[in-house]
Amino acid sequence: MAKKLRMDWWLFAVSVALALFGVMMVYSASAMIALRENNQYSYFTKQLVFTMVGIVLMLGISQIHYKRLENEWLIIGCLTITMILLAAVFFFPPTNGARRWLKLSGFTFQPSEIAKPVLSLFLAYFLTKNEKTVGEFKKTILPCLMVLGVLSAMILVEPDLGTVIVMAAIFTVVYFTAGARLFHIAAVGAGILVVFVGALVFQPYRMARLGSYLDPWQDENGVGYQVTRSLMAVGSGGIFGEGFAHGQLKLFYLPFPYSDFIFAVVAEEFGLVGALLVVLAFGFLLWRGTRAALMAPDRFGKLLGIGLITGIIVQAFFNISVVLGILPTKGIPLPFISYGGSSILMTLISVGILLNISQHAGFVELENPEDESDAARRTSGRRRVARARTREA
Repeated sequence: MAKKLRMDWWLFAVSVALALFGVMMVYSASAMIALRENNQYSYFTKQLVFTMVGIVLMLGISQIHYKRLENEWLIIGCLTITMILLAAVFFFPPTNGARRWLKLSGFTFQPSEIAKPVLSLFLAYFLTKNEKTVGEFKKTILPCLMVLGVLSAMILVEPDLGTVIVMAAIFTVVYFTAGARLFHIAAVGAGILVVFVGALVFQPYRMARLGSYLDPWQDENGVGYQVTRSLMAVGSGGIFGEGFAHGQLKLFYLPFPYSDFIFAVVAEEFGLVGALLVVLAFGFLLWRGTRAALMAPDRFGKLLGIGLITGIIVQAFFNISVVLGILPTKGIPLPFISYGGSSILMTLISVGILLNISQHAGFVELENPEDESDAARRTSGRRRVARARTREA
């Protein structure tokens, strides 16, 4: 058995800090919008509740051995439930032209947030079970692509291209870590690129967004409205920012300031310094999460950890890049910080699994207990020989 170590408190600390900072920023970005609707604390209260619940879940899950997730029926059940929930969103009325949410008693839930960790879980299990046939198309590559394809297709028609891109990144990184050949990675990447181009061509509004990305100021009050207002907010923050809750662009100028473009509010109120600190926090999270995954005692833990941290960091990179105009505009939340109960819950649950993996990092999982005894005896023998040599010297 792998020895259990202390939890990675650095990973825990940066996750909690980002989540609590997110609660604070949601209040700043949403207060005036919420006041116009009814109660200025409505968004803040919901985000605080979900964050507290998420932290409790994160701590609870960190105490459950990740090997319990390596169960075929559990994974089949997770995939089935995810697909049912993804199909159920089409029975609810659309929001801003998209059907991404289940709406129950004043609360909303976004099933596509579940799809990312579930995909990581499936890939880790399947690529561990089929370790010897990772490079075979029919036995391994095709089943993985089928699961990715079904989940992505259901999310793409919502429509939600951003989440599909994140899932494609998870698939690529996990499959590469599992030992796939570069040729297969390139072939899969080419197929994903074809799907991406098709999603652009057959949706005129996406092509318009691509055009605005190339020159957003050409139609700053039309297609380029989101990115130009975002850049104005980022630029107006200067080095040290306007101060917490003193940002101006969030006051009915910046679209979705409490969700997709909350990083622009961070940059306006805390300036370049604050924005860089957030980026550095995600960089630190990447280091600790990747460290936990790569030091996992078995293949399943390694692949699962890599998939979970990839999903969080790629989504953060994507969101920040959109806000800064580096990538075309696409609605996707900033992990930990953007408003959204399903987003913060699934992110903290993913970190909880990483925290458990970190407690077993650095030790080899021995299948036979006798092997552990033999290893202990050999280590003890080497120590006795070393002590004897020391006395002779």
